[in-house]
Formats: sequence, C-alpha cells, structure tokens
Amino acid sequence: MVIETFNPYDNSKIGDYDEDLDDVVRNIFKQVNDVQPQWSKSIDDRIIFLKKEVVPRFKKEKENLARIMSSEMGKPISQSRAEIDKSINMTEYFCEMGKKFLGDQIIETEATKSYVHFEPLGTIYLVMPWNFPLWQFMRAAVPAMVAGNGIVLKHASIVTGSALKMEEIFDTPLFRVIKVPGSKALSAVKYSDGISFTGSEKAGSALAAEAGKHIKKAVLELGGSDPFIVLDDADLEEAAKQSSYARLQNNGQSCIASKRFIVSKSISSQFYDLMKENFHKSVLGDQLQDKTFIGPLSSSNQAETVRNQIKALQKVGNVETMGESSGNIVAPTIARTDFSFQEEVFGPVAIFKEFSTLDEAAEIANETSFGLGASIWGSQEKAEKLIPLVKSGMVFVNKVVASDARVPFGGVKKSGYGRELSKFGILEFTNFRTVWIQ
Repeated sequence: MVIETFNPYDNSKIGDYDEDLDDVVRNIFKQVNDVQPQWSKSIDDRIIFLKKEVVPRFKKEKENLARIMSSEMGKPISQSRAEIDKSINMTEYFCEMGKKFLGDQIIETEATKSYVHFEPLGTIYLVMPWNFPLWQFMRAAVPAMVAGNGIVLKHASIVTGSALKMEEIFDTPLFRVIKVPGSKALSAVKYSDGISFTGSEKAGSALAAEAGKHIKKAVLELGGSDPFIVLDDADLEEAAKQSSYARLQNNGQSCIASKRFIVSKSISSQFYDLMKENFHKSVLGDQLQDKTFIGPLSSSNQAETVRNQIKALQKVGNVETMGESSGNIVAPTIARTDFSFQEEVFGPVAIFKEFSTLDEAAEIANETSFGLGASIWGSQEKAEKLIPLVKSGMVFVNKVVASDARVPFGGVKKSGYGRELSKFGILEFTNFRTVWIQ
C-alpha cells in the first residue's frame, strides 16, 4: 500500500510513501526498546542532547519544515512558523525545568528515609493528528523524552512528509516514525509501554479500549466545543477582536478553538456586529502566501463535512458568511441559533447564542458532551462567579484558550483524560516508585 499526500489548496500531489508492514513496525518498536534503557540513565545527557542538538536543528530547518507542514494540511505558513517557534520554546522550557519536575519527592514518615522516585515507563506510542503537525506531538514527546522514555510516532497520513522531516531533525534512535494508516494504528499498541493520542472521540475510544486490553497507560486529548462567553461588562472591542483569532486560527481546525459564542443579551447585537467586522478582515487564499490568514481546510473531505454542517445550521438558525468560499477554502461563517448543535465543527464556523443570567450561560456552555476549554470575557468579579459552573479542563478569563508549557493541558467529559505539559504532564509517563528505607 502507498500513502499519498496532497496540497489541499490545488489538490496537487506532494508525495508517495510506502506503508510500513507489520514486521517493520514491530522492529521499529524493538529498536527503540533496545536503546531506551541507556537513554534513561542520565537526565543531564538527555537535556544536553535536546537543547544542544535538536533545538538548533529545528531552528536551522524552520522554513523547510514550515513549508512542508503548510503544503500538506493547509495551515497558513505564518502560523506554521509560529508553531515551530512555540515547539522550540516548549523544548527549552522542559530542558530548564525537567530536573526539578522529576526530582525525588521526600515523604515524611517514621522511616529512616522515604520518598517517591519518578522512573520512565519505556517506549511511548504517539498517535497524532494533522491539524498541528509539530506542536501536537512535540508537547507529548519532549516531556516524555526528558523523563527518559523513547518515542514511536504514528502521525496522520496526510502529514507523512512532515513526520519524516521531524524524524530527520531529531536524528536519534530514541525517536522513530512508523508509516501506517489510521486503520492499523491499534495493532501497534501492544508493543508500547504507554499511549498518547490526540484526535477524534471515536478513534480515542478505540485506542483507549485497546490500551485497556493490554494494560497500557493512556493519555487522551479528544474533541472540543469550547464556549466563548461574553458578559455584559466585557470590553467588547477587545473581545470581538480576539473572537476572530479564537475561532479562525488554523483555518478553524483546532480542538481548543472557541466554537460557541455565548453572549449576554444586553450587548449581543453590538458584539455580533463587531465580531462580523473582524471576521470580514481575514485574508483568504493560498496558505503559502505570508498575507493569508485562512487557507484551505485539510482535504476535500474535510471541506465537504464543514459545508454539510453549515447546511444543517441553516435549517435551525440565521447563517451569515463573510467572504467567498472556493475549492477547499471555507469563508468565515457565523450561525445565530437557539438550537443545541452537538457536532464539533472543525472549520471557520462560529455558533452564536444569547443568555440572560450566569446560570443560563453555564447551562448553554455545558450542553455539549465535550469539556476541553472555556474562555470568559468580562470583569474578574463576574467571571469568577461563573468559573465553578462551567465544566471544562481549562478556563481562561479575558484570554483565548491556549496551550502553555507551564500549565497542564487537557479536558473532562468526552474531551479525554490525563494531562500534557507542565509538571503534571511530564509525570504522566513515569512510574511513581515508592522507596521506604527502615
């Protein structure tokens, strides 16, 4: 079987890649398993390698990698460059903080000495999506590698070229890529010591079941339908300006993108007009042009899915589109509705609703099965009354929801479980080993 990649802007073919057969996949895991024990011995050596060798190679290859990423999945190239910079900064952060995060935790008991020692699990299997080809896997891989684990990456097929470029940049037997379609991802779970998955609820459920079958630790970051709640005392100009980035970044293809805009009735008309104005400013076109803010969705199938969702929303609300859609480019769209639309829209489409009380705002925010992030705009006093009522793994006040190396990232409900980033993320794929000396 051959894996093909295409540029979604003009559907031109980019590359052909031979799929790895089962014995090749098994051997790649074995090779990582064989070298991981040596890798686990010295955190100083691990940090030196990542900081002194891997980071400089990413900086050197930044433009080449950005063009590959954007060409394969449609992300505007300016955003690909920013994704690479963010990944570099995150790597440097864990190189700086890794020893502190992984240091023995002394526990006071009647023992002569008692403490918790954090040890790597072994080889971690990453199954990652196409929407942030570098950041999604790096935020899982780097902390796990600093902790002493080896990595095998199965990336989304449409970004196979990006994955192989990343393997080239890492240039270590501790990080390997396997080329298999999503339908064969489950068969490799048994070779690993832990699984990190980012993607759809359906695929995550299947991987979690397979991990459970083989008693493997799993971290899941699944879908999101994040609320963007605008209170009546919000700075409307700033909130409307940020609404454009919150919904349209990465062509609207982000798990933590704000997808439902829940606005106080007293200011909803004013905010809607400001939001439309900001959506209109987005430049649509070829993702490889620096001026482009919205490029094509990742594939013809993805564009068709979003267009069908827009048609469904037209039946239950008032839908306005700002700009011209063409090919796989979907123009920014806002749907005003009272309908509880349960699907995650993975494209530049905002669902706009109104509320009268904080309780009603929370009820609307919680009406989906997802619970990844939430963004609240307004005074600190009112926002902090609302925070306990909203069910999500993260909440940001007067700021767009974002992943940050310093704080844990993850969701509740059907948005998954486990955490990435921060001290909590680096410990996910470690054994909390109790040591008691009498």
